[in-house]
Amino acid sequence: MGGTAGATLAFIRCSAGAVIFAAAGRETSGSNVKTHLVQAGADLSALAEIHRSAFDEPWSLEALHDLLAVPGAFALASENGFILVRAAADEAEILTLAVGPGERRRGIGRALVQAAASHAQDLGAARLFLEVAEDNLAACRLYAGLGFAAVGRRTGYYAAKAGEPQDALILHSNLPLSPLGKRPPAG
Repeated sequence: MGGTAGATLAFIRCSAGAVIFAAAGRETSGSNVKTHLVQAGADLSALAEIHRSAFDEPWSLEALHDLLAVPGAFALASENGFILVRAAADEAEILTLAVGPGERRRGIGRALVQAAASHAQDLGAARLFLEVAEDNLAACRLYAGLGFAAVGRRTGYYAAKAGEPQDALILHSNLPLSPLGKRPPAG
């Protein structure tokens, strides 16, 4: 299987029983990705365009404005991606993570998740949750590599273009993130 000797592995069971393993401690080309907090009232049209390019059923500009107006919600952006998170009490949830299709696998998503986790922790969150489509293997690898573990499933959560709706895996990680692939305790 390769990897660094003694590296801790995280895994997430994705579609059709495939198990994604992510070796910890690897460098990514995105380690120099610059992120910034999106200011309240900012023009979100560039974020809406990124979301439109990243998803089959993108959120509208109005939806992004409405979500960002919710107490505890924040967005972080880079040149080619963004993440929208909601923090409440000691928990936070990633609402969406979008990276332009031509910019994927360059560490942008990883940098955005790490920055958002740090900001959520600064706001008092001790845990971070998200839903991911079971068949989104690239996202499953990203989250496993950051120490997230599956804690549940939402049956038929995502609409399908053709065929059956896709299940969502509910993933969880304690904060600060443990990119060594350590999984949070069950429960």
